[in-house]
Amino acid sequence: MENFIVSARKYRPVTFDSVVGQQHITGTLKNAIHNNQLAQAFLFCGPRGVGKTTCARILAKTINCENISDISEACGVCDSCKSFQNGNSFSIHELDAASNNSVDDIRNLIDQVRIPPQVGKFKIYIIDEVHMLSQQAFNAFLKTLEEPPAYAIFILATTEKHKILPTILSRCQIFDFNRIRVEDMANHLASIATRESIQYDKDGLHIIAQKADGGLRDALSMFDQIVSFSNKQVTYQAVIDNLNILDYDYFFKLTDAILIENPADTLLILNDILNNGFDGSHFISGLASHFRNLLVAKEPSTLKLLEVSESIKAKYLDQARKSSTGLLLSALNIANQCEINYKTSKNQRLQVELALLKICHLSSAIKLSQIGTLQAPNTVEGLKKKLPNVAPATETAVVDAKPSLPVVDKNIAITPITVPPATPVVEQTKSPEVSNLPPKVKKGGWGASKSSMPSLPDLNSIFESKTEEEDSNEPSLVKGTEEEVVTYEKFIQFWKTLATDIKKQNKINLYTLMTAVPPKLVGNQIEVDVENMVQMDVLNMAKVDLLNFLRPALHNFSLDLRGIVMEHDVVRKPYTSQEKYQAMVQKNPLLETLRKELNLGLS
Repeated sequence: MENFIVSARKYRPVTFDSVVGQQHITGTLKNAIHNNQLAQAFLFCGPRGVGKTTCARILAKTINCENISDISEACGVCDSCKSFQNGNSFSIHELDAASNNSVDDIRNLIDQVRIPPQVGKFKIYIIDEVHMLSQQAFNAFLKTLEEPPAYAIFILATTEKHKILPTILSRCQIFDFNRIRVEDMANHLASIATRESIQYDKDGLHIIAQKADGGLRDALSMFDQIVSFSNKQVTYQAVIDNLNILDYDYFFKLTDAILIENPADTLLILNDILNNGFDGSHFISGLASHFRNLLVAKEPSTLKLLEVSESIKAKYLDQARKSSTGLLLSALNIANQCEINYKTSKNQRLQVELALLKICHLSSAIKLSQIGTLQAPNTVEGLKKKLPNVAPATETAVVDAKPSLPVVDKNIAITPITVPPATPVVEQTKSPEVSNLPPKVKKGGWGASKSSMPSLPDLNSIFESKTEEEDSNEPSLVKGTEEEVVTYEKFIQFWKTLATDIKKQNKINLYTLMTAVPPKLVGNQIEVDVENMVQMDVLNMAKVDLLNFLRPALHNFSLDLRGIVMEHDVVRKPYTSQEKYQAMVQKNPLLETLRKELNLGLS
């Protein structure tokens, strides 16, 4: 049996043109070789599996090639190319910085750099995972990297550019490798499958490319795994089964059930997904991505953002036509909120099911909100429909249903009046220059004829009915009734009741503050004694809740609450000899006389 070679090694690019998805890098390197403008140090950085080390090897081989082609590619047949391909080149050295990251390793490298190349023009050092070098190793490498011999070239490769010292970065030409596009990766997998006589589906290769997340090496590893699993039949279903990926069909079925408002089917589809071993967080994340793709598919200009195969793209286009933009935006918002709350929830499945039920009834909710806006008789839109037609240039007064807001017209002086709560009336007081006739509005407004004037009784009936509805739902204090005088006995009764409720809520700090010292009632001002600023902060945080309870209970909305820090007489014990003597003198003044007569001092 021949030794099996994985596709990532077997089909590793050997020329610049065979590198996948990094044309901006390979084109620059080929031009540098063609124009003989090679830097002394290169830094290749980017995600894993995108071709950094591969491009470094191709560059090293091409630089030392004895017969470089017109398109700046290595010939592959000269002695230098053959020795490199066989792994015994004396001019090209590879160093793994992950395992050779000490100062001694770098010093050995510097000693080798001093020796000129025996074969070829240049001596090339490829240092992989260079970010693993210690800071001392970097510092030892600085001088050689800045001023190497004319025959030495360093090619550094790393996945974590931010870990490299700025002094190293400033001495290198930096090349940033991109994640490989899904389309380029799928085409490369298709070419390998054709060479190996493997049957494949384009949709299956697209799934592999998406799962690889921009890394071609990961895609080739998954491709080999699926080839073994499916016995050289890389179908869409084989990829889904082997890689444990949520199928597009699940989300398309689920969205169809949502569009027809069938909550039973949505819950059954979710149950099927969970029974197949998929996690709820992966499902809700995939559902949010599906809604995002539907939004993208609704606009032809953004269709290129879908990184899927043509057959799947056609399904997205068909379902996007059936879905409204408002529904998709609301569903995307609900799915995003569910994904945020999923990890902290104790019942995670319920979170997902609740989100699905909300999404399933979105269409009905949108329709009800539209019908409610059209049929609401007392809204602003409803009042506009009941008012007579007025020319667009007319400046009319906007009348609010609440009696506390006066009606103001820009052309008429209006004096606000106090309106009794039971029968709100809107009156207009006349300025000295205005007659008893209805006011005339300039520039196409109401005229003096009765036919063009609004029907005041109808308008007043609308306001009266609106005000009566609001008054029936509001407490009597809001309508302007007189506030009751609060007695201390009644106040302290409700205060104790409130403190008991707070104790039941386990707010012990606030309960202790309320019951330690009885509060004072000075007029409408409640004064609570606090011992320090910590208790003052506790009281201020609970102030709104306390007043929201006490004001309606005592029928007085002028009540206010404030804390007063108590003053404490601090008695300091005598510590020094002087302080102890002064304390003794205060108790017995004759002690000072005795000291003076005997001419004594304090030690």
